[in-house]
Amino acid sequence: MSASTPQPGRLAHAPVLLRGGRWWLDGGAGSVPACDPAFTAVLDDFALSMAAADQAVANLLIRQDEASSVDPGGRR
Repeated sequence: MSASTPQPGRLAHAPVLLRGGRWWLDGGAGSVPACDPAFTAVLDDFALSMAAADQAVANLLIRQDEASSVDPGGRR
């Protein structure tokens, strides 16, 4: 099984983004690459955790929608 990798883009509510496989610190004056391996490893882990949480919520919403489409008699 291969390791998951974070998806490119901005990390939710944070001034960092993943672009070209590299983390960037993004500010009003521009962006600079994040070079510290320990820091970027934490960003990777956090981004993967956020993606897993987003997927779990999406799955719950799907299950909730499916449950609400069934009437009390068990028929659709």
